[in-house]
Order: sequence, then C-alpha cells, then structure tokens
Amino acid sequence: MRPTDNAVAQWHAQKQLRHSPSWRLMQAAPWSVAFLRAEFTPARQRVPLEEFHADLAAFMKELREENLSLNESWQASNYADSWVRSQFLARPMVDGRFVYEPTAASTRVLAFLDSVTVERTNLNSSRLSTLLTSIESLSFQTDPNPDRRIAVLEAEIVERQAEIETLRNGRNPAVLSDNSALAATRSVLDLASSLPADFKRMRDGVEAMLHTIRQEIMESSVTKGVAVGQVLEGDKALRNTAEGETFQGFTEFLNDPARQARFRQAVNEVLERGFTDQLSSGERGTLATLVREMRRQAADVHAIYGRLSESLHSYVMSDEFRESILLRKAIHAAEQAVARAPLGPRTPVVAPLLYAPNFETLAGLGIFDPEDHVPPPPLAAPPALSGADIHRTPATPSADMPAVHAAVALARSTRNGTATLADAYAELPAGLRHLNTIRGLILAARATDQAVDTARTQTLRFTQIDGTERTARLPLVTFTKDTAP
Repeated sequence: MRPTDNAVAQWHAQKQLRHSPSWRLMQAAPWSVAFLRAEFTPARQRVPLEEFHADLAAFMKELREENLSLNESWQASNYADSWVRSQFLARPMVDGRFVYEPTAASTRVLAFLDSVTVERTNLNSSRLSTLLTSIESLSFQTDPNPDRRIAVLEAEIVERQAEIETLRNGRNPAVLSDNSALAATRSVLDLASSLPADFKRMRDGVEAMLHTIRQEIMESSVTKGVAVGQVLEGDKALRNTAEGETFQGFTEFLNDPARQARFRQAVNEVLERGFTDQLSSGERGTLATLVREMRRQAADVHAIYGRLSESLHSYVMSDEFRESILLRKAIHAAEQAVARAPLGPRTPVVAPLLYAPNFETLAGLGIFDPEDHVPPPPLAAPPALSGADIHRTPATPSADMPAVHAAVALARSTRNGTATLADAYAELPAGLRHLNTIRGLILAARATDQAVDTARTQTLRFTQIDGTERTARLPLVTFTKDTAP
C-alpha cells in the first residue's frame, strides 16, 4: 500500500462530505443551528408541527428585535420547509399528526457541536475506568484459553470477597466526590448521545430497502425470483453495519426484563443522589427518559420492518410470485433435460415468421385521403344576452353601526337607562332588521362589556334577502352603558 493511498481515500471522502446535508448544516446561518440545538435534545427528538412553528416564530421575532437581517417575506413555516428540503429535518406523520425530527446527519452534527462548544474535558477518572473495564472485558471475552479465563474469574471473586469483608467490618465504602460523580454521569450521557443517530441511520437504511423492494417488485418487470433474496441479502448487510449491531444489541436489551429493571433502578438511584442537583434540567431529563426514548426509536425501526414484512408477504401471496415459481421450475426442468440429452446431430431450427400480411397491395391498408374527409357541422351560436339578463346577486347589507348605537341610546333613554338587545332591535326601522344588524348589536355589546345572562334567552325576528322571516334566539344581553365610540 502506497503512503498516499490513505490520503487519496480521505480526499474522496472529504469531497462526498462537502455535498452532504451534514456539511450544509455546519455552514448554515448560526441562528438556525442554535434554534435546532435548543429545540431538539436527547430527551426530545420529536416536536409537533404546530409547536415547532410557534417556537420558531417567537425566536424569529426576537432576532428581528436585535436587528438581525432575515427574509421579511418568509414565515416560520417557510424556513421549516427549506430545512426539510435540505434534509436537515424530517417531517413524518406520527399518530395522525405531523412532527419534526432531525435526520441522522443532523443528529450527529448537533451532538458534535454540543461537544465542541461546551468547555468540559472528557478526560476524567470515570472515562479512563470505563476504558480500562472495556479493554479487560474485550480481552476476557476473546481469550480462547479456559485456564486463563478461570484465573481471571477467580481473581475477581477474591477481590469481591475482600470488599464484602471490608463492608461487614463496619468500614464505610469509598464514595466518589461530587465532581467525579458529575463527570461520570456526563460520560454516560455522552455515550448515550450517539445512539439516536445510529437508530436514525438504521431506520433510514430499512426505509431505503423498503422503497427499493416496492419499486422492483410491485412496479417493475424484473426477474421476480431473485427479488426476495436480494432484500434478505440487503437486510443481512444492513444488520452487519455498526448501526445494525447497535440496534441488535439494544433489541436484546429490550427483550431482557431483568436487565431493564436493573438499569431503571440504577438510574432512579443516581437521580436521588445529591450531586445530581448540579446537573442541568436537560441533563437530568435525558438521564430519566433515556430508556423510554431509545425504546421509542427502536419501535420506529420495528414498525418499518413490519411494513417491509407486509410488502414481502403481499408479494409472496400474489399471482406474480406463483408465476415466477412456475417459471423457475420450468427453466430448471429444461436445463436438466438439456444436460441429460445425448449429443447428436443438431435439429435444424425453422426461421421465425415475423409477420404475415393479409393484403397484396397498399390499398388494403386504407390510406387516408384528405378529399374523403367530411368536416363535422359547426357548433350552434351562443345565445345573445342583453343588459337586463345580467344582474347583481342580492346580498344582505352590512350593519349600520351609527344606527345601531342610536337605537341602543334611544332604547335606554325610554327605559330608565337599561334596555335589552331586543328593545334596541325594536327601535330600528324595518329595513335594518336583518341578520348583520343582530351581529352588529352583539359586537357593540362585547366592545362595551355589557351584561350577558347565558341562562336566559331572548327571541328576535329578522328578514332574509328573499323576503322570508327567520327567528334568532340569543342569550339575554342588557345594555347599561354607552355603546357609541
């Protein structure tokens, strides 16, 4: 291998990265990245569409107050649509509602930005202890020599027995300091922060495979016999990736109630310790909902696998699959017959007859002659319309608010300062007693905070534009204040 081969491979990978959504997100406007980092947390990976738009609109309002140059013609929904087109966000439908969630690439970028913007070192005793434990566990599990593994287990038993005897003798166990405990907790959160991106990439891979099988099986006319095998091979390759192994390991964890109970108990006990008060509310929420969030993401992958299984089942039960099986059997039988046939003189093959016309001259084709064409009769002329035929559609006029206020004032003056909505309506002339006038009286009552008794009602008669009368039943509204503006 030449020394430059690795550099060339890295160069090609870098060129692909520059065209990926991850690179575009890192080059996006800082305020948009800041909003995505604040909106999506490890414990909150999905936000309802309406809530996301409202949060973004409030944030944009603050940005405009700080004189940040934004597209004045764009609203929050326009920016959200552009982020979906740029593959920063996904907008799936969950339980009948659209939600926003970061894509796998965005999840990795946001986690990377969180790690580089927080001034906190990852080099601590907890991280080193985890590293040492992982190396020792790897060395033990890959050792094929049973004698050495037995020696390791016996040494661990002796160490554990010594710790038990020390505790039985009344000595207090060594407890981590608050700083070390905080560092250990954040190390756990750092390890968990990479899981959502792995689940999303696993889900995207299964969705791509589902899209492929639907295209090749349900729509195209490719060879049907190998389609299922291709899907199974693709699924096997997907499960062998790092994301697939993560998903498989977590699925095994979800199927083990004892391990789940131990994990939940450990999380609850850690959250009861005093040092957790120094964690942020987001960190405590992430730790408390860690298993629930990962179960939800694993359920998404299982749901997509369910749709893939349904597609395969529909295909296997279809007539096309049965025809492909019969075709493969016929081809296999023909191949076996050819293989068993003795070698001898070849049978001449008759040349195929590609076409056999039943006519002797071109006149039999019935060539089109323009002179034989008879044009269709012209369409009838449209009817003539006069000015009297064109009229305006009648409509109920708007409420005459000055007349409404005058009617209220007149009704109150003749009734000792107190009048109902029906009394004011009765003071209006007949030409104004229509539906929009009733609406105007209600609006005047609301604008001046008049008394409304919903337990009692009053009845009004009004005339429609066709001359018929209708009855309106309203809550009892009493005018005790001036309504004129």
